[in-house]
Amino acid sequence: MFATLSDRLTATFKSLRGKGRLTEADVDATVREIRRALLDADVALPVVREFTSRIRERATGAEVQQNLNPAQQVVKIVNEELVAILGGETRRLRFSKNPPTVIMLAGLQGAGKTTLAGKLGRHLKQNGNRPLLVACDLQRPNAVNQLQITGERAGVDVFAPEPGNGVGDPVSVARQGLEHARHHHYDVVVVDTAGRTGVDAEMMQQAIDIRAAVTPDEVLFVLDAMVGQDAVATAEAFRDGVGFDGVVLTKLDGDARGGAALSVRQVTGQPVMFASTGEKLDDFELFHPDRMASRILDMGDVLSLIEQAEKAFDADQAQAMAAKFAADEDFTLDDFLQQLNAVRNMGSLKKMLGMLPGMAQMRQQLDAFDEREFDRIEAMVRSMTPLERRQPRIMNGSRRARVAAGCGQSTSAVNDMLERFGQAQKMMRSLRNGMAGGTGIPGMPGMGGGGASKKQKARVAAAKGKKGKSGNPAKRAQQEQAAAAKPAALPGSAFGLPDPEKGFDPADLNLPKGFDKFLGK
Repeated sequence: MFATLSDRLTATFKSLRGKGRLTEADVDATVREIRRALLDADVALPVVREFTSRIRERATGAEVQQNLNPAQQVVKIVNEELVAILGGETRRLRFSKNPPTVIMLAGLQGAGKTTLAGKLGRHLKQNGNRPLLVACDLQRPNAVNQLQITGERAGVDVFAPEPGNGVGDPVSVARQGLEHARHHHYDVVVVDTAGRTGVDAEMMQQAIDIRAAVTPDEVLFVLDAMVGQDAVATAEAFRDGVGFDGVVLTKLDGDARGGAALSVRQVTGQPVMFASTGEKLDDFELFHPDRMASRILDMGDVLSLIEQAEKAFDADQAQAMAAKFAADEDFTLDDFLQQLNAVRNMGSLKKMLGMLPGMAQMRQQLDAFDEREFDRIEAMVRSMTPLERRQPRIMNGSRRARVAAGCGQSTSAVNDMLERFGQAQKMMRSLRNGMAGGTGIPGMPGMGGGGASKKQKARVAAAKGKKGKSGNPAKRAQQEQAAAAKPAALPGSAFGLPDPEKGFDPADLNLPKGFDKFLGK
């Protein structure tokens, strides 16, 4: 969603690089470009004015003028101001001291409240809660049925005593749902309410009545981030009519300009708490203002990436893989398939790569990437026998043709996959051998290993007090004679001392005069 804004801001900051000192004209030009980028992104005009005035004030102040790298300091100021308008700190749910905690969802029709109720229920369940979804949207056709299906997919119970489609009293259902949760020991109740295509008095009154009936601990306003400035106007109407404690942004995976996300916190005064980033139930996350600002400025969001990896990768599988690595066992296609599935469980690969710093420069390559390639590779591997997966080297021509026919791919595609897997196997083997030999990672400069150059090896030998053999025959002969003239270590133990069982003469040790009296008999 923020791709266009990110590109504009990144291009603006490129003009500042390499400048040892910023003039007032540089600051004016930078602020002007930032203002244009925000207005093009459909950010509310009052927010743009306040944001740019704060940047101008700080960029022309002492904190930049006295800095060694003022250009980087300006980027830092923009990042901090972005974090401020996005909310400053991460706002989490407030749970009631006396369960159940009641969370009410409000918003316009089409904003995604019902789907969000399932996502929120799944999120709460994964965090150790026992949520109950209450179907109070009795106005929209099939809204109750949709919530039941969504709750079943999320693994969350749904309370729906009325069929909906215009039948039933939503206020009464909300009261019954709260009583049902208390009697059956649910600790969180999520109330899904009805919306309209626009703000009207009937919808507002119904939401006010439901709020009075269940006294929610949190009222979340569900905002469609693709609507633009109309979304901000709607948020203000709900704030003045019903009131809410936080905002949930939906459809952040869309291609809208994203102005609502940057405006709603500043305009309404209420924080953004959650973000829905896709259609799947797992495409739901806490809204972190600092991380979102980093994404907008193309600085990446590595923390979110790590959190997703921790959820997707099984600790037992990782431990088993480490043990296999330590036991000098080869990386097999079964292991590869296991790791591939773990990566797929993290979500969209494009989205994950987009969380890495500097990936905005590769956006075209990311957009061109076909994620169905994972399905093709999995089909190839699953078309092999267990023996072929464990020992890919037995894959001759006829076996490859059979696998290609089994998975619906060409033989060249199977050959290409096996070739890339062979390269991965060699890399894993080299890494293991390098670590086992105590030489670090092979081929990495400064890390030792098989990639060390002759000069590096010569320096290591010199540090150990060893000299390599000369290429000059006369000099080499002198080195060999000098080595032969050196006294050999006394036979016996590993330290060059004679075997104590056979006895030894202290004179052989060449000790200082008078020292033999300390050796005893």
